Amino acid sequence: MKRTSRPLPRESPPGGTSNSSIEPAEQLRASIQRFVRSFGLLATDQTPCGTPISASYAHALVVLLERGQLGERATQQELGEALGIDKSNVARLCAKLQRAGHATQQRSASDGRARLLALTPSGRRLAERVQAASRDRFAQLLEALPTDETRRAVLTSLEALNRAIHATHLLEKSK
Repeated sequence: MKRTSRPLPRESPPGGTSNSSIEPAEQLRASIQRFVRSFGLLATDQTPCGTPISASYAHALVVLLERGQLGERATQQELGEALGIDKSNVARLCAKLQRAGHATQQRSASDGRARLLALTPSGRRLAERVQAASRDRFAQLLEALPTDETRRAVLTSLEALNRAIHATHLLEKSK
């Protein structure tokens, strides 16, 4: 697909002014930054849905909940891959989950270096609350979009963006 330097139309942020001469890559960057900030993704003390834990902690709980619902446990490495964080950050996150009584860690019988993670009953209850609050928040966002057509366009665009992100990560890893 041919790249174009033609500017795309841009919605103005509340109280802002529109500038239709912005390059598409700059518009994408600015739009994603505005989304991250306005959605509350930079807050370290609560999730965008208002749960008083960090977003990475909430995402870890939900990943472990989903694995547990499948009758599986995740390793630290698998959790790190699912969250897109490195080994040292996932190890600190897992230690924090364990200290809070939300998860357990034990060595894998098949690979003594791997640590298997599972939610405790307390962790499962918290993960279920986080998941329900998240679903409610996203349902509110979708409802705030004016039409079904707009909702479908947003969802289709986000899927395309996720595929592009995945493709660029694969390219970066192959270098």
